[in-house]
Amino acid sequence: MSRFRRVKKDVRAILSAPDWQSRLSELEAWPPGEVVPPLFSLRLDRDENVRWRSVTAFGLTAGRMAAASMEKARVLMRTCMWHMNEESGNLGWGIPHFMAEAMVNDERIAKEFHKILASYIFCDEACDGNFLDHVELRRDVFWGLARLAESRPELVAHGERFLIVALDEEDPYNRAYAARTLGLIDAVEAREKIESIQDDATEIRTFRDGDVVDVTVGQLAGEALAALG
Repeated sequence: MSRFRRVKKDVRAILSAPDWQSRLSELEAWPPGEVVPPLFSLRLDRDENVRWRSVTAFGLTAGRMAAASMEKARVLMRTCMWHMNEESGNLGWGIPHFMAEAMVNDERIAKEFHKILASYIFCDEACDGNFLDHVELRRDVFWGLARLAESRPELVAHGERFLIVALDEEDPYNRAYAARTLGLIDAVEAREKIESIQDDATEIRTFRDGDVVDVTVGQLAGEALAALG
């Protein structure tokens, strides 16, 4: 068995365990650069829990990498950006999750790359964005922006007007995540539009506080309104 496959097997065993959160420290047995390739693979795992938990593991690993070498952390984030590029030959499923979690775990990464993450929802020429036409891939970006806004709302606030536009998206995930993010960045001007979806009973499946959960669009809209006061 190759070194990559051995590490991937061991990392997957950690992430699939019932006590996975308490076992995350076991990832420190490997250098960050050795954990990253298996995590890129596990973001596409057949197990939904493993896919989401790989996001948490990636963020911690990116934070360790930045602490050791900020330049290596920059290369890692540029690799993520490459995965989001159509020229890479593959869709970047889960990559915005990874990018956001890395920014949650390291302030320097966040300050350098937060505008890149937000650029994937920019929808006009004035903002020189990288707007993603793929609706489901945009879901990952909106989740990422909500996750980043939980800890660094000031780095997401510049995307407010595009988040407000997203409240009209047909995709329920995008509406829900946009509402959640707007609440977290205290976007009071969005109140009326958020109120218009607070009765939306469409269910979405997402990752919150370490668990995969089912919530409704209206539930996240309600949380956003509560955050707005």
